Amino acid sequence: MTYITLFSGRHLDPFHPETDAIDIQDIAHALSLLCRGNGHVKFFYSVGQHSLACAREAAARDLSCRVQLGCLLHDASEAYLSDITRPVKQQLPIYREAETKVQSAVWTKYFSQPLTAEELGQIKEIDDDMLSFEFKFLMPEEINERYKRILSDICCEPMNPIDVEKNFLHAFEILTTCPGDT
Repeated sequence: MTYITLFSGRHLDPFHPETDAIDIQDIAHALSLLCRGNGHVKFFYSVGQHSLACAREAAARDLSCRVQLGCLLHDASEAYLSDITRPVKQQLPIYREAETKVQSAVWTKYFSQPLTAEELGQIKEIDDDMLSFEFKFLMPEEINERYKRILSDICCEPMNPIDVEKNFLHAFEILTTCPGDT
C-alpha cells in the first residue's frame, strides 16, 4: 500500500501528494486528535490547539491574514504523517522528505501565491515562541524565555477535540475570506 486513508475516505500518497487529496476537514479533524509533545504534557493538548494558538498570536502581532493562515496550517502535514518530536525528526530524512512534500501540497492548495521567506520566518518565529510557552505551562521545564514574547491570551486548558475541530474550521473560514490577502 502506497497511500494512507484519510478521515474523509480519500487516499494520500505522502511521497507524491496531490493537492486534490488535501482537505481542510481532514486536517482539522486529525490535528484535533493529535497530542502535542508526544503526549508528555500535563493534559491532552492537541496540535490543533497549538495551531489555533499560533494563528491567534499572529493576529495579536498584527500580522497579515496570510501569516495567520500560515500559522493555522503550519503543522498541517502532521494531519497526514503524525507528529514526531524534533530530536527524532532530525534523524529521519525520509520523514522530512515526506513532510516537505505534503506541507508544500498544503501551501499550494490554500495560497494563491507562495508564502515569502519573510512570512515563513514570521510563522517559524511564532511556532518557536509557542513551543517555549508550551514547555513552560504544559511540561515540566522551561527551555528558554521566548514564551515572554507571546502577546495573545493563550488558552492552555483542556479542550474537547470536537470543539478544537470546529474552532479550527471557523478560523480557516475567516482567514480564507480576508479580502485580497491569501
